[in-house]
Order: sequence, then structure tokens, then C-alpha cells
Amino acid sequence: MRFGVFVPQGWRFDLVGIDPAQQWRTMADLARRFDESTLWESLWVYDHFHTTPQPSHEATHEAWTLMAAFAAMTDRIRLGQMCTCMSYRQPTYLAKVAATVDHVSGGRVEMGIGAGWYEHEWRAYGYGFPGAGERLTRLREGVEIFAQMWTRGEATLAGKHYQADGALCYPKPLQQGRHGIPLWVAGGGERKTLRIAAEYADYTNFGGDVETFRHKDQILRQHCTDLGRDPQEIVRSTNVNIVIGANDQEIDDRFAAMVDRFRRGGLAQDKLDAVAKQRSAIGVGTPEQIVEQLRPLKDAGMGYLIAYFAEAAYDTSGIELFEREVAPALAD
Repeated sequence: MRFGVFVPQGWRFDLVGIDPAQQWRTMADLARRFDESTLWESLWVYDHFHTTPQPSHEATHEAWTLMAAFAAMTDRIRLGQMCTCMSYRQPTYLAKVAATVDHVSGGRVEMGIGAGWYEHEWRAYGYGFPGAGERLTRLREGVEIFAQMWTRGEATLAGKHYQADGALCYPKPLQQGRHGIPLWVAGGGERKTLRIAAEYADYTNFGGDVETFRHKDQILRQHCTDLGRDPQEIVRSTNVNIVIGANDQEIDDRFAAMVDRFRRGGLAQDKLDAVAKQRSAIGVGTPEQIVEQLRPLKDAGMGYLIAYFAEAAYDTSGIELFEREVAPALAD
């Protein structure tokens, strides 16, 4: 198993109480810490504009601006978004942005891409909120534009939602893989999303317990077979919220601190109750318990875990415990 890690950017109320003028320093210090560790292969942010699970006036820093900043101030670690919403930016423009950041980083960009889902921010930013079918069609057309621009240096497409007429991308990305920059197609939709992944993805990203993972994996394999692609070419990844402690009291304390940050951020009581109920989720427990939870996913073929630590901006002791006692037990 390989490991990536999220840097807090505010989207999940994970910068509450930190002066906005100091938030970049907090994020940058964590990025440097992860860059200096050989455990973490990649660092990640979310592509959102409003906090979740409830919009608020708390900070949410923009993903691709952070990508460019991290590219310039790190040396080793790879840089991803889980995941960029295709419809928030024209795909021709987004392909150009990603290619530029790839150069700034020395060839370390990972393109996480998905159809998008957060209706409130879609409407607030004036994007409307088309149905799932249209959002997925946009995803497929946009990924095709990426592939053309990154490998050929230009794209032409007469799509239903996106058009390109010789859109140029020079310099092309430093990376020249299957479609240029590695593509992570996020989402577990069985009929369309996993079909797009089977055609284009270097990595997939979907969640669920081991039974759900195996089911989605089988669907992906069938799409690959239908398209004549080797399913082993695609790395399976998942995101896990890690709440770790040496004992139950430490775990309870982490949850209490997390709920308190949500409360100070103005979260409604019903959503606070939902946060508290996550105590039984995968990724919560002592090191031994978390290894026991994650090993079946690894055995089922999940090869890349992206960890989120809600308290990272305030306390890195949980990260350190994960690094010492969980990752070595699961690493390849």
C-alpha cells in the first residue's frame, strides 16, 4: 500500500480558530513536513469553495492556487486534488493550468478529476446544477480534452458541452505518461464513472467497506474487459478519515476537539450529531485496530490510501502515531 495525505485547507472546518493571515503558514509548514518524509508519496487538497457539511464564513482555500504554491515550495512530494470538479473550469483552461503547475513542480502533479456534487456551491458560483447525466458527460468530454492537450499539445473536440478548436498546450506537461499527467478518476458510479475510469484512469478513487470495494472493483474490471484494457494498469485508491489514539480516551478526546471546532464554526446540531456518530467508521481506533480495518482492503486490491487527519493544523501527534505504527504494517 502507498500513502498520500491531505493538507487542511478549511473545507472541513479544519482551520477554525487560526487567524486567516496565518493559515497559509500552517498549510505550508505541514506541506514541508510531509515533503521531508519518505512515507508520504503525495499531498492532497479538496476542490471546493464552501465549507462542508454546511456552508459557512469559515475559510476554504482554493485548490489550484494551493497546487501552484505547493509546487514552488516543495521538492519531492507529488501534488493532487481529490478531486477537481470538471465543470468549475473550462477543461481547456484547466489542462493548461495543470501543465504549468507540472512544470513549476518539476513533474509532480496528479490530476484528480470528478463530476462534482456540492449543489450549494455550484449554484452560489453561478454554475447552475445540471443533472448527474450531464455532469458525467462533461467529465468524459473534459478528460478527452486533457488527454489530447497533454499528449499532442493541442485539442479539438466538438462535444455536447465542451468545444475545442485547436486549443494549444505548450509547453506540454513534463510528465508524458499514458495521457500525460496521471489521471485519477474519482467516484464509484457503476455505469458511467467507472466506465470513464476504465478508459482513461491511471488511478481510481472510491470508498466503502471491503464488500463495496470488491463489488466496485469487479464492475471496473468488466469495463476494462469490454474496452480491451488490462485492469491491473489502474491503481485502486480510497480516502480514509483517520482518528487515531493510543487508547480509547485519546480517540474520544480527538472526537471531542473535532466536534468543538465544528461547533465554533457554526455547524447545526444535527450535523454535529452526525460527526459524533463517525466514531465507528473505518480509520478510527488504536493503531492495531486501524491496521485490522485496512488490511482487508489492501488484500482486496486497494493499493493507495489517502489519509485525512482532522486535527492536522493543531496537533500532529496522531500523524506521528500513524507513521510509526500503522503505515509500516501496511506498506508495500
